[in-house]
Amino acid sequence: MKPKYQVIIDDIKSHILSGTYSIGEQIPTESALQDSYNVSRQTVRKAILELSNEGFLRSEKGSGTYVSNQYRSRSGGNTSKKTIGVITTYISDYIFPSIIRGIESRLNEDNYSLLLASTNNDVAQEKKALEMMLSYGVDGLIVEPTKSNLYNPNIAYYLSFKEQDVPFTMINAFYEELEVPFFCLDDVQSSYLATREMIAKGHTQIGIIAKMDDLQGKYRMKGYIKALGEAKLRFHPEQVLSFDTASKPELSSNVTAYLNENRDSLTAIVCYNDEVGLEVVNACRQLDISIPHELSIIGQDNSYIAKNANIRLTTLTHPQEQMGRDAADWVIKKLQGKKDLPTNTYYQPILVEGETVREIEVE
Repeated sequence: MKPKYQVIIDDIKSHILSGTYSIGEQIPTESALQDSYNVSRQTVRKAILELSNEGFLRSEKGSGTYVSNQYRSRSGGNTSKKTIGVITTYISDYIFPSIIRGIESRLNEDNYSLLLASTNNDVAQEKKALEMMLSYGVDGLIVEPTKSNLYNPNIAYYLSFKEQDVPFTMINAFYEELEVPFFCLDDVQSSYLATREMIAKGHTQIGIIAKMDDLQGKYRMKGYIKALGEAKLRFHPEQVLSFDTASKPELSSNVTAYLNENRDSLTAIVCYNDEVGLEVVNACRQLDISIPHELSIIGQDNSYIAKNANIRLTTLTHPQEQMGRDAADWVIKKLQGKKDLPTNTYYQPILVEGETVREIEVE
């Protein structure tokens, strides 16, 4: 459990970093803080002293305590070597090492430092990461949004970066509430091409497994529906399996149940990504469903796990390293004062043929 004075410190810092308390604004009096946190005056004074030492507050005798921006000059922001913050949902999993490698290689070329944080797709962890970046005084920021298909309670922090003229861009997805430059795969097109490939091979009963708390999942669902509509195939809600970050640990058992329920109807599945595609492969082995003879599977993202699996998964490309590199290049150019930089970049996916899709005979 945190000491009481630390709770006050964290709260006041959050108010300052999110812009709730403006620079130069007077914070509540010591007695008001005592009442608010139900603590002694000594605890309040200890918190204020520490915040003053860190440059978040300044006290004027006989007047009160005011918000200061001295913390910015005490952090990394005053060094000659510029630092770019990078916040991703994960660091060591799936496609993220490749994205980070792309960012790092571009930053190294111009002698920029990288400050890395991850959120585990959790908004509370994203809040901590954003506060760290603001406290440190990063010169620019690259963010992969957290639960990008849901309302984000951390929008105020992003607005603080804007107010401070700290350039930032987003990768893989973006918050629709914010006007923010982004670098994304064309996720609608990726799932559209996956579904169209199944249709071209004669499949008419095509399911989808999609992660719905991220924007990528929403758009990949859209591509699937678009392809079905063009082919005049009916959309069957029971052929959709959706999941989110919270339910991901149960994905394996849910996929097994889904395949069991749809065993007699489905001949093909479009998967949210390669990770899900390989979950389907494993479930098929348990249920003795032959791939691709009984079930065709397409993943998405052309990840290293698909390349290293013991079955060559049909998938679609994702720019990974190039995306990271381009996002870093955008931030560097913005800091150099370049104008007319792109506000959004979509990368076009390409089908990578594997051994998990087969043509079925039309009766």
